[in-house]
Amino acid sequence: MSSEQTKTRILDTTWKLLEKRIEKNRMSDIAKAVGISRQALYLHYPTRAELLIATTKHIDTVKKVNQRLELSRTAGSGIERLHFFIKAWGGYIPEIHGISVALRNMRKNDKAAAEAWDDRMQAVRHGCQAAVVAIAKDGKLKFDLSEQIATDILWTLLTIENWEKLVINCGWLQSAYEEKMIELAEIAILET
Repeated sequence: MSSEQTKTRILDTTWKLLEKRIEKNRMSDIAKAVGISRQALYLHYPTRAELLIATTKHIDTVKKVNQRLELSRTAGSGIERLHFFIKAWGGYIPEIHGISVALRNMRKNDKAAAEAWDDRMQAVRHGCQAAVVAIAKDGKLKFDLSEQIATDILWTLLTIENWEKLVINCGWLQSAYEEKMIELAEIAILET
């Protein structure tokens, strides 16, 4: 088996273990589940943080995040970019919810899980920032907001925790969630 095939097996297995929401997935547990030695696992991923970050990025690759974000990245205006980004990210949340719960639960006592979670949330923040910058470039950003503050607002609005409260706890339909997030984002950061 090639090194790339082994890496894929490692990442797929780690993904499955995370979805089971086991609080602590040690490197030895992951190696055993993959069917390789712990030393072989460390050859591919020298630290648990690197493995968890690589797993979250692997999930993004398998679930074709770049394709999902293409409409946002190529939008003709900042407002379109905002809409497409919210739809892409909002639609992705239900698919990664199990992994997000696992990483969030683990991060309190697990530095590697915290690093993996922070890495992915910074990627979301980057998407929020790109939409805000495009809006500002179009002259549509609220006059009293800096790009940083507008990014902070948008990033906070689009947290997985807010999705959970609205969709899971309050029973919103996914489509209603996406529509309302677009509406709230516009109210919060767009000049009227």
